[in-house]
Amino acid sequence: MPCLHLLISGRVQGVWFRESMRKEALKLGATGWVRNLPDGQVEAVICGTQFILDALLAWARSGPPLAKVASIEATETSEEIFSGFEKMD
Repeated sequence: MPCLHLLISGRVQGVWFRESMRKEALKLGATGWVRNLPDGQVEAVICGTQFILDALLAWARSGPPLAKVASIEATETSEEIFSGFEKMD
């Protein structure tokens, strides 16, 4: 399955972004992980069909209600196999 590496910037930490993304990913059937970075960004690797990737990327553009997403840098990355979608610390 194809995978995308995401760097999400804006007001994305302290607003339940990671947990909300995890729930949305599980609902859509995506696999991968999401974590906070020290510089205030959120980083994620999402894997799934093109439909799943498009849907999760569209969700990430606005995120949960308290988030203010300024930009998303999305790059294709090598296919990886994950058993689920994890929120990492």
